Amino acid sequence: MAHQGTRSPDRPDRPDRPDGPDRLGKPFAARPLRRPDGSRTVAGVVLLLPRGKEESDRAPSPAAGYLSMRSLGRRLARAGERHGLAVHLVRYRLGGWNGEDATLAEDAGLAADEAVRRYGDVPVCLVGVDMGGRAALRAAGHPAVRSVVALAPWLPPDGGHGAAAGPEPVKQLASRQVLVVHGTDDARCAPERSFRLAERIKKTNREVCRFEAVSYTHLDVYKRQVHTLTADFALGTLFGSPLPRAVRDALAAPPPLGLRMPLASGFGRLREG
Repeated sequence: MAHQGTRSPDRPDRPDRPDGPDRLGKPFAARPLRRPDGSRTVAGVVLLLPRGKEESDRAPSPAAGYLSMRSLGRRLARAGERHGLAVHLVRYRLGGWNGEDATLAEDAGLAADEAVRRYGDVPVCLVGVDMGGRAALRAAGHPAVRSVVALAPWLPPDGGHGAAAGPEPVKQLASRQVLVVHGTDDARCAPERSFRLAERIKKTNREVCRFEAVSYTHLDVYKRQVHTLTADFALGTLFGSPLPRAVRDALAAPPPLGLRMPLASGFGRLREG
């Protein structure tokens, strides 16, 4: 395959331009992952979905999406290096969800297709922020997807555009492991909407938990605590690494307890391996 996703020494993990059918940018990496014979080895993939708009037919800036997810991407790459984790930013064709087209979710599915073509039959974790969180949840039905992380997901009041659209679908999340994280002071993406969606998912899927970051605003979702929780969850669901006690407790707790689990202060200093 022509593009192997490795980085050159003078061009560290930088975004590609969103040209052509490939929805994957260059991987975030601590250093290239290789077998002793020199061939690349990847055992799991995280696809990062940045924020988007409700409506937009303009191509978003790859650099802006990369910069918003750079810290999380590098944290995941470091944490998953020994497991053979590849972390990619999904490159959107258009910047908006665009109603029934659900463009961002479609791009997430195309990126999962490309991950399978590139790396083989490996498990995928979708990690999305804001509108990217909605895209991650919607695209979870892809057969390669094992788990989903939705950070401060943007969700519409009625689950769609217009009353006829009905509630946000959840069937695609069956058998997936799902983590939702939302700040209680988020003024852009209503935290109660993600709670209600998590309640609906929990009725048919026990493997869902939701954490509330007390006094966090929308932009606080990029803090170290959230990144560490995300990395621990992704590695646990993709490779069977031990999940943090807080996540195990949240998964086991009946609603609403496991869907309003407080994100403990100092969590970001834990499990820095």
